[in-house]
Amino acid sequence: MQTMIYDSDAFCVFQLDWADRVMESHGVANEAERHGGFEIVDKFARKEIFIEGSVADGFRQRVQNLMANSPTTDDIDEFLDGFSALSRQNLHAH
Repeated sequence: MQTMIYDSDAFCVFQLDWADRVMESHGVANEAERHGGFEIVDKFARKEIFIEGSVADGFRQRVQNLMANSPTTDDIDEFLDGFSALSRQNLHAH
């Protein structure tokens, strides 16, 4: 599942969540483990980055800390710009 969690003139952030499934001996699929991450899109640079695992956990914690201080859109965009600098993946229209 993909959920947009932030959208400004400069950035868009999506939270991605999916589950791996395993088969039990009786042929019934059970949810085994949830995975996910975040996709950060820099609209001006036309680049995106996907983060997962411990980097996504750190991102989530830093966002929670940022939001506790009632940031402006400029504050959030400045925060996201630090992650955008990591991106080497250009956006391509499909």
